[in-house]
Amino acid sequence: MHAELDESSVQWEERIVSRSRELLPAGSESEILDEFNAILSRFGAQTRLVVVEQVNSLVLCFICMTLSALLILRDQWSSGQLKDIVQSLFTFLSFAANKVHVNRLTWPLNDYEGSVKFFRNSQGVQIFINNT
Repeated sequence: MHAELDESSVQWEERIVSRSRELLPAGSESEILDEFNAILSRFGAQTRLVVVEQVNSLVLCFICMTLSALLILRDQWSSGQLKDIVQSLFTFLSFAANKVHVNRLTWPLNDYEGSVKFFRNSQGVQIFINNT
């Protein structure tokens, strides 16, 4: 997924990336890690954010352990709920005084379809792909 920040929030990109790397490994301060995990818990128990990279926008890589986790993440993306979660996460990671605003959160259909295909092949399940 790509998160494109609005102009007033672009200044926080580097801090968001560096803080995400600090928090993801084990051994982080428990209070900060608890807040981080509380935000991410809205993805469900079987989805984890594994990396945030800066490449003309912020790139988020999620690992979904089950097909249902992938479908829930896609539903959150389609409804706009995922954008709200990502904005909360970025605001937390950046220590910004104001909310970090994401202009657009994109998830290329071919990336989603590839993930669905992986689960379909590994589980032998037929899946309807919603192209929204």
